[in-house]
Amino acid sequence: MTRPVLVPILGDQLSRNLSSLEGLSPSDAVILMMEVWDEATYVKHHKQKIVLIFSAMRHFAEELRAEGWQVDYIALGDDANSGSFTGEVARACERHDVCEVRVTESGEWRVQQAMLEWEDRLPCPVNICADTRFIATHADFRSFADGRKHLTMEYFYREMRKKTGLLMRTDVKPEGDQWNLDAENREPPKDGMSPPPTPKFAPDDITREVIELVGKRFPDHFGDLEPFGWPVTRAEAQKAAEAFFARRLCLFGPYQDAMVHGSDDLYHSMLSTSINIGLLDPLELCRDAEAAYKSGSAPLNSVEGFIRQIIGWREYVRGFYWYTMPGLADANELGAHRPLPEFFWTGKTDMRCLSDCIRTTREDAHAHHIQRLMVLGNFCLIAGIDPRQVADWYLVVYADAYDWVELPNVAGMILYADGGRLATKPYAASGNYINKMSDYCKGCRYKVSKKTGPDACPFNPLYWHFMEANRTRLENNHRIGRIYATWDRMGADKQSEYLESAQKFLDSLAPARKGWARND
Repeated sequence: MTRPVLVPILGDQLSRNLSSLEGLSPSDAVILMMEVWDEATYVKHHKQKIVLIFSAMRHFAEELRAEGWQVDYIALGDDANSGSFTGEVARACERHDVCEVRVTESGEWRVQQAMLEWEDRLPCPVNICADTRFIATHADFRSFADGRKHLTMEYFYREMRKKTGLLMRTDVKPEGDQWNLDAENREPPKDGMSPPPTPKFAPDDITREVIELVGKRFPDHFGDLEPFGWPVTRAEAQKAAEAFFARRLCLFGPYQDAMVHGSDDLYHSMLSTSINIGLLDPLELCRDAEAAYKSGSAPLNSVEGFIRQIIGWREYVRGFYWYTMPGLADANELGAHRPLPEFFWTGKTDMRCLSDCIRTTREDAHAHHIQRLMVLGNFCLIAGIDPRQVADWYLVVYADAYDWVELPNVAGMILYADGGRLATKPYAASGNYINKMSDYCKGCRYKVSKKTGPDACPFNPLYWHFMEANRTRLENNHRIGRIYATWDRMGADKQSEYLESAQKFLDSLAPARKGWARND
């Protein structure tokens, strides 16, 4: 009898077109799937994130079994569970007397380093396959990045458009003669906006069993466990995608930056969790969006904005992550060392914008990209919060967060901790931006119209405190350097008011207790 190939499939690799399965049939292989303690707790992931991954894994295993595959599934509660990927792969090699381990590369540096050690630890050859679910290979990104001081996403995005042919009028000319329609996608919310509801999926028996498991085993992890409504199968994820294309894509573009208190999803797709664990094919979604434009059911600015988020930003941050690791994890160009405030975990703050963004994060393990960047992230930037603590928070709290997508967004886009390799400027803003793009300032205890003093919106003095503290690094930045002329015209007394107001607010922040993000 021929010895089988062992194919470990990780929790974010739930795709039938996985490279490690290519060329294999059910008679050739044993598929290994593992719920391990190390992965559930290396940071203390949001309860719903753990439910999502474990439930999706269990459903995927059942689908594979129905197709005739032999699936060796190691549940978290199995008595002999070693708690690590390496330990479980080693046990499976012995259990099944395999001739080879074939695995698709990990999306995370930490796990990939462990995989690279398997060849020396296991009794058989190890074949680590490239993850072909991405459009750009690692070599593609290196070719783009080598020799560039600033790795501007826009130029990379244009190459991805050409490579895929998406929204291309010719081989070199984009549809509508513009590559990027972001200028058309910055509408503030309108009174009476009524976005259609996002599909929610009632937990079945498998998911209910996982919810019970997570409630018992991870009671001190951040976030609400229920209600849980994320898609956990490809069929559910496809229904969510169909609903987005039919009912929300048409208005996604203009309102993608808008924020409304208590209205968490607006016109966003809510598909990132399903894409990042492998239930949906990102290129297939882009083709569907393009078809919506060609059929006249969605405008170009909405379709281009959606496609740019996937083949532009998503592909870009993955390439950037592997190009800059492991150094990116420790980047802190601006020397920010203030502890993350406790209210990031509790939501107990009088700042209405932050309170609402943390509420939806706690309840749903989700906040949309402008909430993450221009409210939560903006605060961390201008308050000088330590990048490592901010990165841990984002990795913990969001169901779609994996190190490869979260770390470049935090270290590069949000905190400018990489010194500007990813972003051409720090995305720092005062309360005016939040007031323009949201209704958060209405009813807030603080007044966005006040610039200094105890009743002023804290974003206002913090903005100028940040700009002054980092003047030597930012004054020559061509995108924001002219702001210092405004600062200089204020005069010493007004400058002192801003700096003193900011310092009083910063001194009032209680640091987060230990144990929220990691088991310290």
